[in-house]
Amino acid sequence: MDLKQLNTQIAQVQWSQFLPLLRWQINRLGALGKIGMGLLVVTVIYFFSAVLPQDSALQKLKERAETLQMQANSKQTSGDADAGKKMSSDQALQVFYDFFPRIDSSPFWIRELVRLAKKQKVELSSSEYRLVNEKDARLARYEMILPVKGRYPEIRAFIADALEAIPAMAISAIAIKRESVSSDRLEMRLEINLYLNK
Repeated sequence: MDLKQLNTQIAQVQWSQFLPLLRWQINRLGALGKIGMGLLVVTVIYFFSAVLPQDSALQKLKERAETLQMQANSKQTSGDADAGKKMSSDQALQVFYDFFPRIDSSPFWIRELVRLAKKQKVELSSSEYRLVNEKDARLARYEMILPVKGRYPEIRAFIADALEAIPAMAISAIAIKRESVSSDRLEMRLEINLYLNK
């Protein structure tokens, strides 16, 4: 008998003695102990399969953030020479107001909302519109009340698309109604303000 076969037989004997001992220890735990051990095993598996890979991704993101921060700092120090070319407060204010769409562009933005609603399969009905034009303000506020019907994911996607496509828009109020608990369709009342440059 060679050494390799001897080692294999010893391992088999040790394993055959270990299994009854393991079964005895598991039976001693009881139901709650078994559940606890199962949760412990699942936790260890989850840690190695989900947490550790994300940790390396997080480390890469931190390194990327540090690189970008160093680049931003170097640009800022080189930009100190251009400090004399900064905008005056009036120029900065004008740039701010120029960001907002012109007051005569409101029909375009309403069509854009209707297009986004159709894209997300959301139903719009009997909307109300009102232009609020205060005397001393440089911006006008176009108030819209949009009754919306659809499933929650569709309505949520519609709102996200609308806020991305129309950055001068703000949602001031949302009211949600569902006919029954089992229904997946919602009725939502969106109050939207579109800010326009006069």
